[in-house]
Amino acid sequence: MGYVIGVDVGGTFTDAVLDDDAGTVFAAKAPSTPPDYSQGVLDVLDALAAQLGVPIEEMLAKTHHIAHGTTSSLNALVTGNVPPVGFLTTKGHRDSIYIMNVEGRYLGRSPEQLQNVMGQSKSHGLVPKKHALEVTERLDRDGNVVVALDEVSARAAIESLLADGLRAIAVSLLWSFRNPAHEQRIRELVHEIDPSVFVSLSSEVSPRIREFARNATTIMSTQIGTGLRDYLGNLEAKLRERKLAGPLLVMQSNGGAVAAAEAPRNAISTVGSVLTGGVVGAVSLGKQLGHRNIIATDVGGTTFLVGLVVDGEPVRASSTIINHHPINVPTLKVHAIGSGGGAIAWLDAGGNLQVGPHSAQAVPGPACYGQGGTEPTNADANLVLGILPERGLLGGRKPLDKELAREAIRVKIAEPLGLSIEDAAAAIYAVQNAQTGDLLRKTVVEAGHDPRDFVLYAFGGAGPAHCAAYAAEVGVREVIVPLGQVASAFSAYGLAASNIVLAAELSDPGPMPMDPLRAEKNFDRLESQVREQLDRQGLTYSSVEVEREIDMRFAMQLAEVATPIPGGTLDSTAIAHASELFEQRYAELYGAGSGFREAGIQAITFRVRMTGVLPFSPALPDLKSADSPDATPARIGSRKVCLDGTLGYVDTDVYDYSLLRAGHVLAGPAIVEVPTTTVVVPHATTGTVDRLGNLNIVAQ
Repeated sequence: MGYVIGVDVGGTFTDAVLDDDAGTVFAAKAPSTPPDYSQGVLDVLDALAAQLGVPIEEMLAKTHHIAHGTTSSLNALVTGNVPPVGFLTTKGHRDSIYIMNVEGRYLGRSPEQLQNVMGQSKSHGLVPKKHALEVTERLDRDGNVVVALDEVSARAAIESLLADGLRAIAVSLLWSFRNPAHEQRIRELVHEIDPSVFVSLSSEVSPRIREFARNATTIMSTQIGTGLRDYLGNLEAKLRERKLAGPLLVMQSNGGAVAAAEAPRNAISTVGSVLTGGVVGAVSLGKQLGHRNIIATDVGGTTFLVGLVVDGEPVRASSTIINHHPINVPTLKVHAIGSGGGAIAWLDAGGNLQVGPHSAQAVPGPACYGQGGTEPTNADANLVLGILPERGLLGGRKPLDKELAREAIRVKIAEPLGLSIEDAAAAIYAVQNAQTGDLLRKTVVEAGHDPRDFVLYAFGGAGPAHCAAYAAEVGVREVIVPLGQVASAFSAYGLAASNIVLAAELSDPGPMPMDPLRAEKNFDRLESQVREQLDRQGLTYSSVEVEREIDMRFAMQLAEVATPIPGGTLDSTAIAHASELFEQRYAELYGAGSGFREAGIQAITFRVRMTGVLPFSPALPDLKSADSPDATPARIGSRKVCLDGTLGYVDTDVYDYSLLRAGHVLAGPAIVEVPTTTVVVPHATTGTVDRLGNLNIVAQ
């Protein structure tokens, strides 16, 4: 018997899913343990082993691999909780990261913020100016050496940074993506002085044109590289002590995993790794259920996440934005707001009720946790409304105190607004559903899709309690709540279902149609690079899949669109077809007629993505079928629940998920209790248990 394990480290809880060779799935949940998140990982693995009835050493000795996703990298960058790093760049170009081009005025800002011109300001620099130094060297646009690297000045700059106590250095030289020789020599100089210093090169982290984005990406990757290296090294050592046989893998933003030993080299690729786990899980489950258009939604303890699957493939992006800085990292496109189960409810200066983005997190947690928290949260409101059971979470292992929840809501929300505690809790619930519905609308409709063409998947600890409400906000009629053993640990299931995905890219701008030999040369170089990386993972693959694409744009326009390129030898016909496909995709994204064909089309960045398909991938097992649709055998009682402020508290049937069978039908209002989550089936909806044990909620 062998196992695959996915571990999702969130801000509040750490989730894990185990799948064995026989198709049995187990899930576990444990509180996250900041600042040492590795302890939470060990705790949740202990919980899995307890379910198997074996020591953790025996379980890990039979584990094919562990796929690990963590928010620690993203959280560190967003909060600025990163160690100081040095930055070396070409003489005369240091201030690029402070000028930020015009992008510093608009990236990552809402329309309302953009309209407030007088209130705009550029973000702080990524590194203090005293730690951003220049070296004498220069390459031209073709990568030819114009000025040789002055090793004396470079060594002096390195020694200056190390004298200030810096243990990590980012190197980003002008046009280095065309010729990395000078960057590579600077790394050699650093390691000649001190081999233990962590060094990131832009030619390896972000070999793309556009200086500011490349600099920012390299610096941010360096800022989290040492922490990621130390964390993963420590975690892997602890797992090896406990007899882990297979490799420890780390999820990347692109939807695939990489060996833990390789991850720090391009640390920025792990930003948002947990965010993508749920989307990967949705793709896997969608294949089992026959769904090709999916809205994947995850309400965890801290955030609400939305990703799209269109025609069976997750929607991707070639870059993202963190703290108003552009980051060159291929990623699954996931939108997030701070509106999780632990999101704090508060009143703004105008007395308006707000929910999030700040969270009570794992410590101290919502008021009802009884850990010293005094701020009212979504979880507190759901407890007061009767949605959450008073006996607590995790099957009662996490007790909840309703009186503490009521007191927090009374002091901070109810009395200031002149409401009863119950009405204030209902208002918190309504605001939560409205703002999550707004993000759904932005994600789906603004991307040019009709929500009615999609099925919504809802997971995370708090997702099943809110999903039917926020789906109704945008007109989605069918909601799937993945239950069984993966109810609130679906992102961990996605991690366990992931494969090894590696990508390489390089910028080689030129007009289309391009010489096919030039394009073929670029792709051959990238494929060779990625295959070498794939071999370094030390894994066996059942197959290897290769995808090629070029980021193209209309000349005199800024928006680039990733355009697939067929495999095999390229000829003029294939290049011409690629241009046509680019125009088609551009029109789909920005509207018919928005392109300017007469200006010409430019190829900018070439990319190869290679997937090493792992021989063992989990799938949800079939559930035993019910004798009849009547779900009464699974009913364990009823309680007063308020799901609609206008209807108030209504007697609501409560069902135990472990007693439900495939084919059982529940008429709303109803509550389904699962050890790791609670599902709401609202008024005027019906919930049907499918063959895999998922609950399908449909509006009547």
